[in-house]
Amino acid sequence: MAKEKGSTPSQLALAWTLAKGALPIPGTRRISYLEENAGSVDIVLTPDDLARIEAVSPQSAVQGGRYDDSSMKGLNI
Repeated sequence: MAKEKGSTPSQLALAWTLAKGALPIPGTRRISYLEENAGSVDIVLTPDDLARIEAVSPQSAVQGGRYDDSSMKGLNI
């Protein structure tokens, strides 16, 4: 799908995150990657595109927290 959109997979992932109403905060050490990431705002995902992504990676497949219990203790939250 990234090729179809003329983007990189990373840009597509960021565009999907934006389309879902979330604000991604990608980390990078290189200006070239920052510029690449910024290009994600120009990618238009149609409802059909979003349905294709959901078919491959349904939201219901994501479960649990970001960190396990022992890792959470180290975060001092």
